[in-house]
Amino acid sequence: MKDTYVSAKLVAPDLIRLVVFSSLPWERIEPQLVTDGVPGKKMAPTKLSTMPNIAIADFRLPKELELGHSYFLVMPQYGALPLNVDEATTFPDFDRKYFYGGNDLGAIYSKESTCFNLWAPLASKVVLVFRKDTQSPWRILDMKREPTGVFRLEIGGDLEGWIYHYWITNSETARKATDPYAKGSTQNGEESVVVNFDKLKTDFKRDHLPVMQSPTDAVIYEAHVRDMTIDPSTDIVHKGRFLGMIEKGRKTEKGHPAGFDYLKGLGFTHIQLLPIYDYITVDETDPSTKYNWGYDPAQYFVPEGSYASDLEDPLSRIKDCKRMVQAFHEEGIRVVMDVVFNHVFEYEKSVFEKVVPNFYFRKRNNGKMASTSGCGNDLASERPMVRKMIVDACRHWIEEYGIDGFRFDLMGIIDIETLQQIQRMARSHDKSFLLYGEGWNMGGEVKTPLGHMGNYSLMPEYAFFNDFYRETGKAYFSEDIGAKNPFKNAYLGSCLDFEGSKRFLDARQTINYVECHDNGTFFDILAQRRPDLPEQERLKLVQLATAGVLCSFGIPLIHMGQEIGQSKWGDENTYNKGDGYNKFSYRLLDERFEMAEFAKEAISLRRKNRFFHLFDPRVLLDVVDVVELGNAIRVKYIDRNLIAPYKQFEVILNPTYETLTLPEDAPKEVVLSSFIHDKGPGSIREIPPRSFVVLKA
Repeated sequence: MKDTYVSAKLVAPDLIRLVVFSSLPWERIEPQLVTDGVPGKKMAPTKLSTMPNIAIADFRLPKELELGHSYFLVMPQYGALPLNVDEATTFPDFDRKYFYGGNDLGAIYSKESTCFNLWAPLASKVVLVFRKDTQSPWRILDMKREPTGVFRLEIGGDLEGWIYHYWITNSETARKATDPYAKGSTQNGEESVVVNFDKLKTDFKRDHLPVMQSPTDAVIYEAHVRDMTIDPSTDIVHKGRFLGMIEKGRKTEKGHPAGFDYLKGLGFTHIQLLPIYDYITVDETDPSTKYNWGYDPAQYFVPEGSYASDLEDPLSRIKDCKRMVQAFHEEGIRVVMDVVFNHVFEYEKSVFEKVVPNFYFRKRNNGKMASTSGCGNDLASERPMVRKMIVDACRHWIEEYGIDGFRFDLMGIIDIETLQQIQRMARSHDKSFLLYGEGWNMGGEVKTPLGHMGNYSLMPEYAFFNDFYRETGKAYFSEDIGAKNPFKNAYLGSCLDFEGSKRFLDARQTINYVECHDNGTFFDILAQRRPDLPEQERLKLVQLATAGVLCSFGIPLIHMGQEIGQSKWGDENTYNKGDGYNKFSYRLLDERFEMAEFAKEAISLRRKNRFFHLFDPRVLLDVVDVVELGNAIRVKYIDRNLIAPYKQFEVILNPTYETLTLPEDAPKEVVLSSFIHDKGPGSIREIPPRSFVVLKA
């Protein structure tokens, strides 16, 4: 009807609201509610508001409307109008009534049959569309709904490798959707794939992993699958792929270890990989055309396809990812997965919105979509079925891919109960499981506590990226002497009321770092802050900062390339800037191999001496004395039982331009130094500018 718009929406469990915008005069309406094609009685409005060109009529139902059916409002004036039930997800009882706690969502495979299970409580109809391969005809079958809103269909026979999707009818609109619980996928997430994980069972060699007494035993190296392997100046074969991360015997142009051999040679305990689940902005049919770090999640249960050795085989990404984790485990290295459960890329196109409209994403008090991260719309992690999906995804990566830790992107947007459920589940698999994330307090309009640093006391098992350490460290190691005292607090784990206020319960809660993937490299920071310094002097400060991080109390994190002073040409956020900005430069490694060797020694020093792993603030107060040597920091271990067999042990960090005289009471034997290559017994009298030294007696 010209110049007329009519809508009907379920606005309460037993209330339908009809809205009419029309240039025609209002006339009385008594619609019929047609349920699954069966007409009901005519309804009179219980409330009516009219004004020129608009009318709003409410119709109270005799009982709550039952979801899962087809509903139309039929009126002689306007015909059959589909009833929009999307608002039902906001009703007070929705989460309780439609929570499903089973562990069988997705396609559950056996040789005899596959059961397809989809939670879609608003839907009146779900159709499974499936076929053996791209050459076979599609088969279409209706699924059966259960009271909790789960649609099921069991198909007999061996469906291993079959592809499928759903057609889901919500509020009488049918949309194609892949499976939000899919474990396998074709290229670019176009179709879901049935996977037989029994055929893909992997021995993850967990017996090769040293027992961790504390999270502070960890030394984390942050890397990106593509960045670490893509540089053309190595003989890595699977460049930009999972398998490229674990090729042995690969070399740089000057014969230094590359890729896997280089990584394991550094000696860190954990490799933190930027997102390896399926993300959306890289074309999996031609990964070379686009670049992205992967903070735009698409499928939470599926590895990223552009990292597969065979781009067209849906199983390749699964096999290759498993093999990568296994290979690191064989060398005693744990794998931390960077996970993004705070937002997705373009919610309106996401599988979640297609399957259950108006449910998965958080809204502000004014009703608008929340986009706290600025990167996409916030997942409503506090809702039980969203929480369940997140926990189920984490469990899948632990059980099927052998993952040893999670780094949570923008953890301050995720609710604490979800994080605690992940903690309990993960630690039930592995007591050494590492849990940490970005705890920035970004606000939010939810009543439940969120996982930001301000709530550190509610999350004793989680560590946080310590921006206080990052900023005071960058300042002090840039020769800003005013940052000396605050940095002492950070050095001691930010858990003492010493030269500032405590920020954490103990040092297990701090991730110490001066650079990571999205904050700019420390070399670039120095170029901005100290343009007066020659490159070699800046590199001395880079070495000092790296050693300082490794010898601080807490959990040290080193960003890929930090150990050789790599640059990103001054850009702090290179998430889509391509290989030129982001790749690990093996040519630079050839030029600065001695810097990598120094980082290796510093990592070894930390791992061999357990007193670096102290975390209890009461113990730190008793056994460590942080004093000054000019404007340098001198860290003295004053408990001889703790440092046995040493009689004395000290760390000195000198970021200044001054040459300092070593006090007579200091030990003279060099353990590690950024300026002395021939270590051992002897007499050391001076500490040069911009240097680091560890001494013992």
